[in-house]
Amino acid sequence: MRKPELSAAIADQAGLTREKASEVINAVTDQITAAAARGDDISLIGFGTFSVRKREARTGRNPQTGATIQIAASKTVGFKPGKALKDAVN
Repeated sequence: MRKPELSAAIADQAGLTREKASEVINAVTDQITAAAARGDDISLIGFGTFSVRKREARTGRNPQTGATIQIAASKTVGFKPGKALKDAVN
């Protein structure tokens, strides 16, 4: 499901216009992004938790040349699904 399809489904379920539903989706994703940028965890009970994870610096290998390269430390966003989401999928 892509964003326009999600907007249409939310609009139908909540009785909103597609434009308003799209604005709601944008607001939610903007707030999740801002919280992650601050390093905060975002917990949506029943759905799951977004958290910032740290990756240590490590040694890697260039697959084309086989040369060893250094990969810098970085941060990434992880997602752990909640019980309700796991149950819905299974």
